[in-house]
Amino acid sequence: MLERINAFIEEYLSVLDRLNIRITDIVEIIVISFIVYQILAWVSQTRAWSLLKGLIVILGFVLLAAIFHMNTILWIVEKCLSIVVIAIVVVLQPELRRALEQLGRKNIFASLITPDAGKQSGRYSDRTIDEIVKASFAMGRVRTGALMVLERNESLTEYEKTGITVDAVVSSQLLINIFEHNTPLHDGAVIFRDNRVVSATCYLPLSDNRNLSKSLGTRHRAAVGISEATDSLTVVVSEENGKVSVAYGGELFSGLNQEGLREKLEMIQDKPQEETRRGWRRAKEAKVEK
Repeated sequence: MLERINAFIEEYLSVLDRLNIRITDIVEIIVISFIVYQILAWVSQTRAWSLLKGLIVILGFVLLAAIFHMNTILWIVEKCLSIVVIAIVVVLQPELRRALEQLGRKNIFASLITPDAGKQSGRYSDRTIDEIVKASFAMGRVRTGALMVLERNESLTEYEKTGITVDAVVSSQLLINIFEHNTPLHDGAVIFRDNRVVSATCYLPLSDNRNLSKSLGTRHRAAVGISEATDSLTVVVSEENGKVSVAYGGELFSGLNQEGLREKLEMIQDKPQEETRRGWRRAKEAKVEK
């Protein structure tokens, strides 16, 4: 039996030797395959997918022009090629920026060098979560709109600077007072860091996701926008219907009850990454079933 195995291995290695395939070639193929897969996965989730289909149609037309020797069309295509490349970069600028941000967010090399690099620097306490939940539903009952952003690993300093410094311990009374109608701080978002309210009336980027419901207002689009740009979690209270929602990872979870909101807030506490991933997967499955 062992002789057969050894003979098979020797025969297989001899074939590889005749093909002159090196270990580095195999590694190179794996790396290129991974990069191509990631690019295609990214393209399928952005406006680049529609653009790619349009480019395929144009390439088909150019191929026909080459087959039938339509030299004038080929000359025009050749002269416009550089302009087309620049136009694609301009059109896809938001998607390209988001892809680079996500690549930097993964922090691959830091996690290889220091295993603890991917862990959260700050942990939100149970008391902070209780106060946010209490304030959210208290404001929801009286139709008071609110936008609360919880910072995680990525700094929100650039958004914090657009608001007014608060630097106070989180409490439901404070949050309700901040978002009360016709008060100086009620317009904009509140940012939390390490169990403290650091800033209020902050401006957030709006999402340009076309899959979002047209019925969503600026507050919800801002919540999704900041969740696309950073790894933060945002709690939104609707002024129209009092419903409480959460935006995280570019997704919006709407119409939560107190337990649902608490569950999502607990997921950004200092827990193992795999456990957090499983929790968000269960939340998505529950949303689909609903």
